[in-house]
Amino acid sequence: MNKNIPTHHTKHYRFYDLIMAAFVCILLCSNLIGAAKQTYITLPVIGTLTVGAGVLFFPISYFFGDILTEVYGYARDRRVVWAGFVALLFASIMAFIVVHLPAAHNEFMATFQGQLEGVFDNAWRIAVASVIAYWCGSFSNSIVLAKMKVATNGKWLWMRTIGSTAVGELIDSLLFYGMAFYGIWATHDLVQIALLEYGLKTLWEILATPLTYWLVNKLKKAEHEDFYDRDTEFTPFSLDV
Repeated sequence: MNKNIPTHHTKHYRFYDLIMAAFVCILLCSNLIGAAKQTYITLPVIGTLTVGAGVLFFPISYFFGDILTEVYGYARDRRVVWAGFVALLFASIMAFIVVHLPAAHNEFMATFQGQLEGVFDNAWRIAVASVIAYWCGSFSNSIVLAKMKVATNGKWLWMRTIGSTAVGELIDSLLFYGMAFYGIWATHDLVQIALLEYGLKTLWEILATPLTYWLVNKLKKAEHEDFYDRDTEFTPFSLDV
């Protein structure tokens, strides 16, 4: 063995891969299953409001993004963002191909093809909007949180998670709804849903704060890690850690 060859040791984390898998799963499901459906909620005083069904689940991806950056640092969260990007891109390509393959000539497909087109034929536009909005929003969220952690010397986790989510979700919501549904939904509904969902997603982060504290503390102890991005290069175009 040549002793002059340096040996590089990559730290192994017990839960990092599991969190990455959960993040990608939530991202795909919330964008491909819930994004296109409009539902409604009834609030005291305000009344009934129209929202996108994805609002119930998509904020969980930002919840995991905050945890990844807080515990493992920006660079490892960056790898997760790119994993989600590739998964969402593949899902959109697969949806396009499956919808446009010639349907078999039978009674079942005579009905099912129309249903498949109704659900997934706009998937390409939703996916493009999702990829761009998610990419911009997620990286903004991660960068803001990482820089705030250094600036506050790790204090006030609640302020950092809520503040970074408010920035990331604003960018995400404006880009996604504008690109995915402009010209499809009525402009009034589009603006109302985009602004309402931004508020609900930020509220979701506020309500999840106790869970964030609990999970972050558990992971820091289990992984023996509490990363500070003091010397990090914040370019999104890298997979280095």
